[in-house]
Amino acid sequence: MADDSPAFHPDPEVMLAYAAGTLDEASSVLVATHMALCPRCRRESARLDAVGGALADGLEPVPLSAGALEATLARLEDHDQAASLAPTEACHDHATLHSVPEPLRSYLGGDLSALPWRWRGFAVREMPLDIAGGGVRASLIRVRAGAALPAHTHTGVETTLVLSGAFQDGDSRFGRGDVATATHSIDHRPVATPEAECLCFAVIDGPLRLTGPVGRLLNRFVRM
Repeated sequence: MADDSPAFHPDPEVMLAYAAGTLDEASSVLVATHMALCPRCRRESARLDAVGGALADGLEPVPLSAGALEATLARLEDHDQAASLAPTEACHDHATLHSVPEPLRSYLGGDLSALPWRWRGFAVREMPLDIAGGGVRASLIRVRAGAALPAHTHTGVETTLVLSGAFQDGDSRFGRGDVATATHSIDHRPVATPEAECLCFAVIDGPLRLTGPVGRLLNRFVRM
């Protein structure tokens, strides 16, 4: 039987930051959603947690500040309430949301087809997500089967998790659960494979820059 586990994963330093709790919220959601599809990264996260726990055991205890316990318990309660209020009825729409694992699914307001998608060209739609913190931009991206994104490079880091379908970027094919990382050193033009629409979750910490003669002219008018 073929192994459907993802072939591309978050960078090791990203996994370490996730385990340490220092990632921004959007990147943490991306990593956690990838782990829902990736046994290898779940094992790595557990290993890093164990290492962190062992290191913490060797530290000298320090007294808590006044009210620290109460504040922590209140934050946990707020988190539990938010989870209980997350929409669940949409999870039964197997034609749309079955491809979006938790925790990302809880950030969606309903059926994917009912979300306010924005057209980014004739074959690309974007749904910005309100995931706060870290100065990053988080979006769902839908690319029509066989269509290409405009050629572009990056002013920061773009991390993309494939939720369904697949895309080709150079010699690499990224399918469900795979994570692609692109930086300012990469000028590329990802292309959705022809079998099906490609749905991705992208976290970007700097604007994209269109490349090529036409793209450079459009940069002043297009925000991507």
